[in-house]
Amino acid sequence: QVQLAESGGGLVQPGDSLRLSCQASGGTFSGYTVGWFRLALGKEREFVAALRWSGGGTAHADSVKGRFTISRDIAKNTVYLQMNSLKPEDTATYYCGVTKAVRSSWYDESMYYYWGQGTQVTVSS
Repeated sequence: QVQLAESGGGLVQPGDSLRLSCQASGGTFSGYTVGWFRLALGKEREFVAALRWSGGGTAHADSVKGRFTISRDIAKNTVYLQMNSLKPEDTATYYCGVTKAVRSSWYDESMYYYWGQGTQVTVSS
């Protein structure tokens, strides 16, 4: 069973950058798509970005396009979420999960399993 661990969250000011990491243990990302979702207070969990481990195809939510980039390091079995130009509305707990769903379902959190514990990102002045 793949276990996921997110890291890299923190408290930053608007306009700052952070890089989140999602590392797999007990297995690899091979055969999976890795997705980042976020959960803000009072809101439903929201799709942020996804990356197909084989081939590297990606998708990003419209709300983060041009600011966030998902990528991978195959040697480290790690998926990253580079977040630039952070805004207060990006404040949330960020989770990574894995799925074998087709690309059209990457946005659907119900298609994911093996979630990590989450990492908190707070953007505030």
